[in-house]
Amino acid sequence: MSVRILALVGSLRAGSHNRQLAEAAVKLAPEGVEIALHEGLAEIPFYNEDIDVEGGVPAAAAQLREAAAAVDALLLFTPEYNGTIPAVLKNAIDWLSRPFGAGAIGGKPVVVVGTAFGQYGGVWAQDETRKAVGIAGGKVVEDIKLAIPGSVTRFAETHPADDTEVAEQLTEVLDRLHALVDGEKAAA
Repeated sequence: MSVRILALVGSLRAGSHNRQLAEAAVKLAPEGVEIALHEGLAEIPFYNEDIDVEGGVPAAAAQLREAAAAVDALLLFTPEYNGTIPAVLKNAIDWLSRPFGAGAIGGKPVVVVGTAFGQYGGVWAQDETRKAVGIAGGKVVEDIKLAIPGSVTRFAETHPADDTEVAEQLTEVLDRLHALVDGEKAAA
């Protein structure tokens, strides 16, 4: 079965190691898995109910919702900013959570991974992201995790796709997510 996954990156920096990790996921996607790396999170205004109305939803937010609605699962890549989730990723989750009870991620499997400079690889941000996604209606996959520490030095001269250990770990994440979604589709 074909599995479609939407990847969101919580860093806007051009040389972001989390973006590179997402690019590695696209490159390493197993047979039967299509990963779409969503562009445009920077263009989405902060969530505001006043503009989330019929005919008034900003185009970038509407595109994000459409992209999330069209996939089987989401894969979120988050750095850690001041011990928590970056605002751009939290904002995307806020937009995806609405309309209340019928958001684009409702019931969809969501895996959160990432890399950060600290010794724990951003686990606080990943935990906060899982919390927000779960409250937003996504089905957080708690047992598929990947936190890569020391990003600034580890990826200074090596793209995550070219780091054998990281490539193996990321491939395992993708294989497990693929199997999970396949299992859900077969049961449906």
